[in-house]
Amino acid sequence: MNRSTASRHLTHIALCVALAGCAGVQPARYTGIESSPYLRGDPQDTSGRVPYRYALPADWHRYRKLILDPVAVYRGADNQFGNLSDQDKATLAAYMGDTFARKLGKRFELTNAPAPDTLRVKLTLTGAVTTTAFAGAFAHFDLAGNLYNGVQAIRGREGAFTGSVIYAVEIRDAATNRLINAYVTKQYPNAMNIGASFGALSAAKTGIDKGADALVAQFD
Repeated sequence: MNRSTASRHLTHIALCVALAGCAGVQPARYTGIESSPYLRGDPQDTSGRVPYRYALPADWHRYRKLILDPVAVYRGADNQFGNLSDQDKATLAAYMGDTFARKLGKRFELTNAPAPDTLRVKLTLTGAVTTTAFAGAFAHFDLAGNLYNGVQAIRGREGAFTGSVIYAVEIRDAATNRLINAYVTKQYPNAMNIGASFGALSAAKTGIDKGADALVAQFD
């Protein structure tokens, strides 16, 4: 075995060991979230994307308007930002606000005035993981990494060394302030999404896009 072949084998072995230990950050029932006392584990969630939820029966079609509160950045001790900088948190919060406003605006008339036909949605950014520089992209081109990501894609789980975003959603009747629906969710790109592996925040932003689409779909 020549030196270059041996080096490739060692790289594959090291990557396999790292992949075996990849168990991303799991969302928590954050104590500082207003809806926290109502949240319960969701036994129907097999993907791990929405581990905690609270829901009352609701006829979403009776609501024509929506108030979208400014995105809050969670400051509780049980946040899951790790070493994410305040600037990156602000960047993700701004992106989240713009993305949800744009997509929810296709379903509702956005407003600032409470009314009987109006919902109020509050988003709280509670955690995020950046894509590991080089390793996230390398995992798509390395044989072992690509196989791992393929399996994860089928399972609907995270890819290797990729980023993610975690946030809470609280939905209220704007006229009564009654909590109708709330959940904590973790969103991330499809494990085979190569484009989302470039850039520290690209995967988290892709997760925000997917989360906004999921919320809009919930109202249909």
